[in-house]
Amino acid sequence: MTSDIKLEQVYTISEDVVVREIEDELIIVPIASGIGDMEDELYTMNETGKAILLKIDGEKSLAHISQELSQTYDAPIDQIQEDVLGLAGELIKRRMLIKQPEH
Repeated sequence: MTSDIKLEQVYTISEDVVVREIEDELIIVPIASGIGDMEDELYTMNETGKAILLKIDGEKSLAHISQELSQTYDAPIDQIQEDVLGLAGELIKRRMLIKQPEH
């Protein structure tokens, strides 16, 4: 599944979910059936997931996001890229993240 995900690609949050920050927690709420694992399930991001998801804007590639996070957190780029690709893969599988068409 994650083998189709490329760092050079740009992704955006699906229109079938709502992302809200509530009391320092980032929550994803599916608003269409068939999104996520079960209907009416909420998803809460940990700090790493939150940092990644807040940067996914439909304009920056996953590589660009990884670079920004690497500088912000002074962490090795390969570890950041692994985390970004892992989260993106999970969100794509659950249809919460979609690939932007290439320009």
